Amino acid sequence: MSYSQEELKREIDRLKEKLSVTVVAHFYQRDEVFEVGDITGDSLELAIKTRDDDSEFVLFCGVGFMGQSVKVLSPNKRVVMPKVACCAMASMITDVQYDNAVKFLNEKGIGKENILPITYINSGADVKAKVGEMGGMVCTSANAKKIITTALKEGKKILFVPDRCLGQNIANEMGLESMVIGIDDKDPKACDIICYDGFCSVHQLFTLEDIAFYRKKYPGILIAVHPECDPAICQASDFVGSTSQLIKYIKELPQDQKVAVGTEFNMVNRLRPKNTYVLSSTKPECPTMNETTLQDVYLTLKAIEDGAPINEIEVDEKTQKWAKIALERMLAL
Repeated sequence: MSYSQEELKREIDRLKEKLSVTVVAHFYQRDEVFEVGDITGDSLELAIKTRDDDSEFVLFCGVGFMGQSVKVLSPNKRVVMPKVACCAMASMITDVQYDNAVKFLNEKGIGKENILPITYINSGADVKAKVGEMGGMVCTSANAKKIITTALKEGKKILFVPDRCLGQNIANEMGLESMVIGIDDKDPKACDIICYDGFCSVHQLFTLEDIAFYRKKYPGILIAVHPECDPAICQASDFVGSTSQLIKYIKELPQDQKVAVGTEFNMVNRLRPKNTYVLSSTKPECPTMNETTLQDVYLTLKAIEDGAPINEIEVDEKTQKWAKIALERMLAL
């Protein structure tokens, strides 16, 4: 049966009322999907909030690693996704590639016992588990500086995966020496943070030319960007912060203060109705985050009603154990 958007919303409301299910939506989702979320937020915020939710099912609207994080932190919950979409950054590193990065450091004279790995939450459960086994932890863009500050106290070299930009930006902010494996010719023994060569394709769209354009067109405009952007972009901006930090910063600005924002389009578009611009000459929309439609949400709920849930997230016992340890080390801080 084919439904209009309004009919789909009514059906979704009916099914949510009937079933023991909580619909969770990331900030980057399409507006119509975001609006049906019972819980909304960034990836870690959603995983923590759903841990305290008492529904049998979590219907997660986002990308695959986010659904995995929910399952890792709440193994007794049944986690389903309308689309098990792939995060481009998370797909840039596997457990094998992680092992290769560790091997690279070993070959450069840094023993495994002298490496403390930190993985950005935008990574698969297999990588989080590898990090957990080596005594490392997870970080988010909001707490990366705090996590790295704590980690440095152990006197080890930090292997930061998979986002080179976040690693470099935190290093720059803290006055630390960093390098990117496969790009820089630096000696890793002379560096504090050794970054894996991963990145967010959406946040690479923002350029210095975009910043120059807005500063020329609107004198006094503020530039606010996400730390997944290239270090040159962050250094040329007025504010750098995580998704939640960007939202708070922009909400607290005077209404007549113009601001250009360097992050995903759907989130920027919802921030405030006036004086907010997308810092890009092209639409910085995450293609995989936008795979999920209202129809997909409905079909996933209907499958639960029919007793045949689809796209259920499973994580094997060993991966779940070590990935959870890596996440809980972060939460303990």
